[in-house]
Amino acid sequence: MAIGLEIQSEKPNSPPNTVVTTGNNRKKLTLIPLIFLIYFEVAGGPYGEEPAVKAAGPLLAILGFLIFPFIWSIPEALVTAELSTAFPGNGGFVIWAHRAFGPFCGSLMGSWKFLTGVINIAAFPILCIDYLKKLFPIFSSGLPRTLAILLSTVFLSFVNYTGLNIVGIAAIVLGVISLFPFILMSLIAIPQIRPHRWISLGQKGVKKDWNLYFNCLFWNLNFWDTVSTMAGEVENPKKTFPAALFCAVILTCLAYLIPLMAVTGAVEVDQSEWESGFMAVAAQMISGKWLKIWIEIGAVLSGIGLFEAQLSSCAYQVLGMADLGIVPKFFGARSKWFDTPWVGILISTLITLSVSRMDFTDIVASANFIYSLGMLLEFASFVWLRRKFPALKRPYKVPLRVPGLVVMCLIPSAFLVVIMVIATKIVYLVSGLMTVGAVLWYFLMKFCKSNNWFAFANGKDETEEGVEEILP
Repeated sequence: MAIGLEIQSEKPNSPPNTVVTTGNNRKKLTLIPLIFLIYFEVAGGPYGEEPAVKAAGPLLAILGFLIFPFIWSIPEALVTAELSTAFPGNGGFVIWAHRAFGPFCGSLMGSWKFLTGVINIAAFPILCIDYLKKLFPIFSSGLPRTLAILLSTVFLSFVNYTGLNIVGIAAIVLGVISLFPFILMSLIAIPQIRPHRWISLGQKGVKKDWNLYFNCLFWNLNFWDTVSTMAGEVENPKKTFPAALFCAVILTCLAYLIPLMAVTGAVEVDQSEWESGFMAVAAQMISGKWLKIWIEIGAVLSGIGLFEAQLSSCAYQVLGMADLGIVPKFFGARSKWFDTPWVGILISTLITLSVSRMDFTDIVASANFIYSLGMLLEFASFVWLRRKFPALKRPYKVPLRVPGLVVMCLIPSAFLVVIMVIATKIVYLVSGLMTVGAVLWYFLMKFCKSNNWFAFANGKDETEEGVEEILP
């Protein structure tokens, strides 16, 4: 069943909210599955936090994962909570930019975030195979590795196709199993912890790599807004979203900090050894090989959870863009059996497969750059919507006035600018080409619509008319 956008006014002088009409038989996401979906959108476990220690030493790594959530994660989560409850439809940030600045910005936001999402998705099967090859060397290279990546991508996409409710339940199971060995490792490490190791600024003579440090923090603690693209699939989103985001922020921060403090306090090794995957090595040093294997298996399960959460977000974003009339109507088609956006899943999977054999160093950096552009537009949309529609009913509202919101958004925005300034020339080139492609895509869709080449939903036009009626 296709989702329709209805325009309803709470009172004569309030702007319309976006309401998703759904069938009575559609299963909705509840609080606990949503918490773990958000967790997998953002983190999926403490895998990948190790380079922060390599870049700046134990103390700055611990402080980074302690302080950075207040600078970045909490503001992004607050923005997501307010706008997801004010506009509870599939599409999330695409809807927000569209309502704030019009269809061009909505389309640009959609393209930026979608490209970021599908590039990230492609990394997760590779991550899983990289961990599996430590147990099964046959997956190290050649045809077995290629087939493993291909088949795992197709299989995980099919699981996503079977329903968001299934994905939510899987996220709970994967989250518990992948986190448990870290909890166990942290408990076993307690007698071995030497607190003075926590205040180390790193080894003498080792130059701090601020580029690696900040990118590591950014990579591990962003994407809080991604789950907003599935707001139309959440049961009672006005209450569920703020609660889920609050719990997910706490879960994510603890999942990073506790293992990091346990390992930095219990293990003393050369700083250069803190590469991605060192947590498994540390587990063997603290307890034995059995725990190392468990953490490596947990990494595979975490990669699966990350894949499913990101793919769901991308697929429902495509559906939301179809509802808004940004892309043709058939992009929002749902499966007759599982009611999932099969076209969105198919498109996301095909793009993921097409980039799965590429070198991700500059591509992922470019995805981060584009994500930063999208976040700057998102923060601007948040502030502008509060100013533009002060009477809009907001079930959850950040308790600040517009000047306070500007300050709240300027702090993470300054960090985004830093991330973009330190980017390499190839990142500027790739990001520029992707942005040009996103702009051309908007005008191509506009041309197709004007020539009636494809059917487009009229939700966008109705929304614009409703907004024009209430503007002074």
